[in-house]
Amino acid sequence: MQRPLIKPLLTFIATIAATTATFAQGNSVATTSDVVVYGGTSGGVIAAVQAKKMGHSVVIVCPDKHLGGLSSGGLGWTDTGNKSVIGGLARDFYHRVWKHYQADDAWKWQKRSEYGNKGQGAAAIDGELRTMWIFEPHVAENVFDELVTEYEIPVFRDEWLNRENGVTKSNGRISSIRMLSGRICNGRIFIDATYEGDLLATAEVDYHVGRESRAQYGEDWNGIQTGVLHHGHHFGVLKKTISPYVVPGDPSSGLLPRISPDSPGKFGEADHRVQAYCFRMCLTNDPKNRVPFPKPDGYDANQYELLVRVLEAGWREGFNKFDPIPNHKTDTNNHGPFSTDNIGFNYDYPEASYERRLEIIKEHEVYQQGLMHFLANSPRVPDDVRAKFAEWGLAKDEFTDNGNWPHQIYVREARRMVGKYVMTENELLKKKPTPESIGMGSYTMDSHNVQRYVTPEGYVQNEGDIGVSTRGPYEIALGSILPKKKQCENLLVPVCVSSSHIAFGSIRMEPVFMILGQSAATVASMAINEDIAVQDVDYKKLKERLLKDGQVLSYEYTYTGKAGVDPATLKGIVVDDTNARLSGDWGNSSSTGSWVGREYRHDGNKADGKSVATFEAKLKPGRYEVQLSYSHNGNRATNVPVVVRHSGGEKTILVNQKKVPPIDKLFVSLGEFDFSADTPATVSISNKSTDGYVIIDAVQWLPK
Repeated sequence: MQRPLIKPLLTFIATIAATTATFAQGNSVATTSDVVVYGGTSGGVIAAVQAKKMGHSVVIVCPDKHLGGLSSGGLGWTDTGNKSVIGGLARDFYHRVWKHYQADDAWKWQKRSEYGNKGQGAAAIDGELRTMWIFEPHVAENVFDELVTEYEIPVFRDEWLNRENGVTKSNGRISSIRMLSGRICNGRIFIDATYEGDLLATAEVDYHVGRESRAQYGEDWNGIQTGVLHHGHHFGVLKKTISPYVVPGDPSSGLLPRISPDSPGKFGEADHRVQAYCFRMCLTNDPKNRVPFPKPDGYDANQYELLVRVLEAGWREGFNKFDPIPNHKTDTNNHGPFSTDNIGFNYDYPEASYERRLEIIKEHEVYQQGLMHFLANSPRVPDDVRAKFAEWGLAKDEFTDNGNWPHQIYVREARRMVGKYVMTENELLKKKPTPESIGMGSYTMDSHNVQRYVTPEGYVQNEGDIGVSTRGPYEIALGSILPKKKQCENLLVPVCVSSSHIAFGSIRMEPVFMILGQSAATVASMAINEDIAVQDVDYKKLKERLLKDGQVLSYEYTYTGKAGVDPATLKGIVVDDTNARLSGDWGNSSSTGSWVGREYRHDGNKADGKSVATFEAKLKPGRYEVQLSYSHNGNRATNVPVVVRHSGGEKTILVNQKKVPPIDKLFVSLGEFDFSADTPATVSISNKSTDGYVIIDAVQWLPK
């Protein structure tokens, strides 16, 4: 059931007329406001609300017909990470969603008691706000519409920036932007809140598309990731290898559809490709609200031949990401080696013309609608799978003006600004401090697959899927939403932020876009008040206002029980794995034993010699006992090579990590060594030829 807007529509229209200066310029219509937000995403709406709350006139002009981007476009199973670092207007949004579901008429297709308390947060931050993190698409859109109505914010929808000459700049500042319709928006500060970064690009601000190399920012998880298989969205999860050829095993027969003939490139190198897009479908198995999966124009069953082979190999996890939202509906996302992600068909989307983007979106729509129709109807699909999919369909009461299909494609990544400060995995993993925090993220560094290719052995494989824990919340730098001052002094970018590919994999979550939207508008307001460039806003004053408005800018870790010992409480010099220099593939865990810090890492029992961790400390000259911490277990390696480098050279010790560490059940002694001022004190651990899981946790140097 659609909930009513807070203010009547006629009052809203009258407010727009009264509060926006408009005048004719030939066939154009112009508006003048303090802040111009281009883009109707969740971050854009929140930015506009914050600007208005701070006393400035603001407009939203956007190509969108529906506000909220992915938050109202099907992504109702919110990717949050640590919810305690989501504050300010973002938390208010989820509080408003919670209030919606307190009304009896919100539960049209399902009893509230049947759904239970899924997605509902406890009293948070200020002790009063309750939240709901899981919701139906139309509920989110109604909240965004209520916000712009409540704060009397004019919204000009279906307005597309003229990307050829639609940005007027002088003396390093944007003075106006022009839409293809001829509409002109004059302003003092501009905010690019689009997923694509069209305004920043047209304003000639630096940006990047694709993956940087590992070397560019000193990252482990950037660049091409051949051989890295996370999440299970790859062909290694199957019971057998899959041939990519039309005639299995015969390269001369040609490749099946949706497999690239190109080389994937070398591990760790940069490339132009972007991670796959899809639609986050809202499905239901309630017959009263279900629309059967349509057979789209252009449907071609041959496009799913590879899926048939996946199913024949025994794969049966097709419903693992039918995440339940209220009223017998789902937020359905990609899952598995062949799913809703349209791998490899979006590389040119970020910089494509509007016409070409529409073609790409249509291709994704036909592919994904065809996929669901195929699974529910094709005799090629095993009976048990087909019967289950036939029980599902599109939700009749969602996306009612678009054939019940999401109006927003999931642009997981497009352009990323190269701004005043670039966020990388090193900040997210707390290897480097983050300057001038304006908000926090905490979700896993998550990239979906980027390409599907043929391995040297002649099998099909997916590449690019990454899931790496950030090991808790991290701060996001003010400089990441600011262009370089010499390029533009009055533009802020809270969505296509300045970050590396893998860092953006975590930052790109909808709550974070809202957080950054609020902070961007706060910067804009302060710059207007002082008539200065956005880059010159005083951070001390900004921080004070952000905290006043409920933003969370830092996070204090607490350690409880025998596991998770705070390294600050230990004697000597302690280096935790969060500060180690890593190469290769290290997974995160906190499942067994005791450890130092928030968690420990393991090598996945690969024994390939590629996983190396180096702990380094600055010591005063003298003699020290060196101790190693690890979480012991019966599946650990008995022969972990540990190399201690000291003033006299180096020594290799083989550590049996099955055994309980004798020193407070945390550390094992590696011996006593002399260290000098001119020789770095390092301890290196590798998984070369090991016979079980290798654990890295912490190294301690105790002066003797």
